[in-house]
Amino acid sequence: MAEMFRIPMEEELAERMDWLIRSRWLVALGALFIVLAANYLLPGVLPMPSLLATIASLATCNALFLLYARRLRSLEASPKHYTTFTHLQLVVDILCLTVFLHFLGGLETPFFFFYLIYVVIASILLPRAASFAYAGLVSFLYLALLVLEWLEFIPHYNLAGFRIPVRFQQPIHVFVASFTLTTTALLTAYFASTIVAKLRERGRELMEASLSCEVRAQELAELNARLEELDKARAQFILLVTHELRAPVAAIQSYLKLILEGYVPAEREREIIQKAERRSLEQLALIGDLLELARLQEAKVKEKVELVDMAGVLEGVSDLMRARAEEKDLFFSVQIEPDLPPVKANVEHMKQLWTNLISNAVKYTEPGGIVVVSLAQNPNYVVGTVRDTGIGIAPEDIPRIFNEFYRAENAKAMEMQGTGLGLSIVKRIVETYGGRTWVESELGRGSKFTFVLPKSG
Repeated sequence: MAEMFRIPMEEELAERMDWLIRSRWLVALGALFIVLAANYLLPGVLPMPSLLATIASLATCNALFLLYARRLRSLEASPKHYTTFTHLQLVVDILCLTVFLHFLGGLETPFFFFYLIYVVIASILLPRAASFAYAGLVSFLYLALLVLEWLEFIPHYNLAGFRIPVRFQQPIHVFVASFTLTTTALLTAYFASTIVAKLRERGRELMEASLSCEVRAQELAELNARLEELDKARAQFILLVTHELRAPVAAIQSYLKLILEGYVPAEREREIIQKAERRSLEQLALIGDLLELARLQEAKVKEKVELVDMAGVLEGVSDLMRARAEEKDLFFSVQIEPDLPPVKANVEHMKQLWTNLISNAVKYTEPGGIVVVSLAQNPNYVVGTVRDTGIGIAPEDIPRIFNEFYRAENAKAMEMQGTGLGLSIVKRIVETYGGRTWVESELGRGSKFTFVLPKSG
């Protein structure tokens, strides 16, 4: 998060370096104008070669700064490099300004307030402590200049006709000038850094608000897309349910109408009634599966969660399924690993899970085939598998085998009855309790359904 909300000083330092370099060309031109104007007003007073050399030195340094800035940009330098480069430029600028003021009269020049420009620039580009450091630096350099001229360690250039020649040697003037610059520089650093700090804080808040809005907008877009998918799925589900319910009801109605209108001979009435009963039983099975799907979608589905002994549940379900397997002359085997831990689930759901998987295996396995059910564990999960040597599943059907109402063509050909909801219920049950399920199959050679559920604790 800290990387996202870097202060503008660090984010835009490269751009501001360009601004600082461009501004220095204007400063050099401004200094040249001041020198020429002063020489016009005070002809023969100023040391023009020294002043022009100082301006030329500043321009030369700026050209080097420009080249170095381009190199930093090409190297994609870090903010730390740009910060160091900023310090270098400001120090060179302040030193050039000090030399310029020396040749322009030292104590006598009114341009010493130009120091404050660099204090403001430091407040904008650098942290608050740096602005006070530069306020102290300019105060020290100006005081050192005045003291060195006063002690005559360096020559003083008097602005003849503008200031009296001995003013630079009067301590009171040295004190007042240096004190004025120091207090003004510190106050400038304080006010400028305070304003900039508040602006940076507002900028950070705006960045956070903007990013938060972007995140919320993305979340809303994802939710909206999800709602659209759910709406499409709901519409498709309703269409499928309507189709699955209408066909058997229409068949039952046709059977009853034939009997009521006398089109069925008396000896065939029982046969027709039995067909209608089978259709009604199919409807009841479909409605039961639909109700179970709806219950699994409810938030209260886990209210009856308890520690379930999966081995005990499997033994109870397999006892019921064994008779059906023997009717089809199937080899039916159950293998349970000892000392299995319980799982947190609804015991009725676990019974339904095993019932759906085993009944499908028995239903779609030819007589003489094999159905093997096993229950084991790995370090994190209880693992259940149901393997058969039945009709198998085509590769193109495997991705859709757990969808509601989906039945493969070979399954329909072998067994007309079926709601197409059994495997979707299996998937929903397993995922409700934090597990997952999958199938491995080869057409004509059988299938292996596997599910895993987390161990309790």
